[in-house]
Amino acid sequence: MKNLKPTVYVIGGPTASGKSKLAVELAKRIDGEIISADSMQIYRDMNIGTAKITIDEMQGIKHYMVDCVSPEERYSVSSFKKDAEKAIEEILKRGKIPIIVGGTGLYIDSLIYGIEFQDEKVDIEYREKLNEIAENDGLKKLYEEAKIIDPKAMEKISINDKKRIIRVLEIYHKTGKTKTEQEKESRKNEIKYNYKVFAIVMPREKLYEVIEKRVDKMIKDGLVEEVQNILQKYKKFPTAMQGLGYKEVVEYLENKLTKEEMIEKIKKETRHYAKRQLTWFRKNKETIWLDGEKDISENINIMLQE
Repeated sequence: MKNLKPTVYVIGGPTASGKSKLAVELAKRIDGEIISADSMQIYRDMNIGTAKITIDEMQGIKHYMVDCVSPEERYSVSSFKKDAEKAIEEILKRGKIPIIVGGTGLYIDSLIYGIEFQDEKVDIEYREKLNEIAENDGLKKLYEEAKIIDPKAMEKISINDKKRIIRVLEIYHKTGKTKTEQEKESRKNEIKYNYKVFAIVMPREKLYEVIEKRVDKMIKDGLVEEVQNILQKYKKFPTAMQGLGYKEVVEYLENKLTKEEMIEKIKKETRHYAKRQLTWFRKNKETIWLDGEKDISENINIMLQE
């Protein structure tokens, strides 16, 4: 039986794999508009370190949820889901096709699985306690504790992913339920759209080469100066400064790293992040893989045949 739900295309995959270019070309082909599923490109003034798409790169295609939240605001998965579904409806009403693009797997999962995350107030005292344990005893201790509490959730979380490890512990501390239990309870809503989920993959050596060149370009384009300007302009950063590249520059500005150490650490952490992204999308059974070394038009033809 034909699926009568509106079609929404999803393009995921690791950082620096060419998601934005593919999305723009697809939008031009099918009269689509793009919704960003990137947890950092949402923030204003954070352009270089997030590799935020430029006006020229958009090629006249309307983009949603880029450059629209202050770094002083806390932005959550539940905020994303609400805003993304609002954007989907707006695009459909305009008679166009929505295209979700980004590498934040949790954001994409919230849509394709219809997960309703609780937007709970953070227990600052407990979070500081966890950060202190990570600092003094090592992140591995928190990782092992989280694995005991919620082994299912931890299958998708790297031992180096401090933010998500802490989140698993926070949810259990706050609610008495595991993250997996919460998600299972929240998947009761009907999925409103026919999501066609794609992700880009390429040989690891090629991807790492692209990542290293991108980081070098970010430094050359003024990433350090961008962070300095943000620190001067804003007073608090609930989630924004946790972004890859930004926290390393802050360490450099605090004289905890040399410039060379900062650059190498950004490259290393970006490689690790790309690996985690690939692991995440591989666990999604809905994902259809695209070869990042193929011509964009070839990949679009594959997408339109599915």
